[in-house]
Amino acid sequence: MAGALAFGLAAALTGCGLVTTTKEDRAYAEKLAEKYYPGALRVIEAHTLIPHSSGSEITFAMTDDPDAVVRMRVDADAGTCNTHDCRGVMDEAVERGRREAAALRMLLGAFRRCGHEVIAVDPQTGAPWIAASPTNATVSGLLKDIGACAREWKDGTGVKGASVNLVAPAVAEKRPTGKKSQPTAMRLSATPLLAALGSHAYYSVGYAARDGRVDPASGSARIVRPFAERQKFAAAVHSAVEDRLRAAHPRVQVSDYEWIWRLEPGTVDRLTGYVLYCEEPDGDKSCLGDRAVLATTDLHGRLRGELREIGKVREGRGPLQLPPM
Repeated sequence: MAGALAFGLAAALTGCGLVTTTKEDRAYAEKLAEKYYPGALRVIEAHTLIPHSSGSEITFAMTDDPDAVVRMRVDADAGTCNTHDCRGVMDEAVERGRREAAALRMLLGAFRRCGHEVIAVDPQTGAPWIAASPTNATVSGLLKDIGACAREWKDGTGVKGASVNLVAPAVAEKRPTGKKSQPTAMRLSATPLLAALGSHAYYSVGYAARDGRVDPASGSARIVRPFAERQKFAAAVHSAVEDRLRAAHPRVQVSDYEWIWRLEPGTVDRLTGYVLYCEEPDGDKSCLGDRAVLATTDLHGRLRGELREIGKVREGRGPLQLPPM
């Protein structure tokens, strides 16, 4: 079925006059590289750009920098790159590739000196992934240790705050590592790698800045779960909270709103987050939640301790106003 859909899409695109082959663009990119950066750039990938009517995204490796990736749009039919003259576009792409490779080396070096190997980097947020398995006994010290790494990484960059992802060592060991011939930046941000790491629950740790530098002691962790696990957890929490609230509000409705659940400091098995609810059903409208409680649960969504009533957090169906946790 998937193959038929893919074939139908390709046929439709071709029928609409869209270029679905990268052969000509790749050859054109190789000529540009030889003309403007002889011996310095090597084409390693070419992808069709959709919904663009023509052109391909070309990925180059740099022969004098094994970490760098250079990406640009090339349109052989039009003789342009990113719809502009190719020399300027290529110069900018090369400069950007060198700059990003230098930043990547700063990241890898900072964590390596702290004793942690960066096994992946999120291309959207820049957050590194490392293998770690915190426990209640070790989590506080581990987050401070990683925070010190993040502080060294960010120093001098002008960026305040940092984020680091922690994945279980067992998951990290089974990750796809890509081809060694690929540039480091390409291998560490490869889609199959990130998909494998994100296919299991992992920790995302955020660090705030103090006096313009990352504060190692500010680490706040949350668990990021795959969709099915997240839905199961949310359903358990909402059911438990609704049961608890029903004693005082027999017609209570809990909202489907999902708050970001954070680990309680010093633990990896207790989560705290907001749950929104309506004391009475709102006619035919779904319950957005005009009141809230702060709840603490275990990893399975079972309540631990009493609910903390927050009170009114929304007027009617207006904007939500939750206090900081």
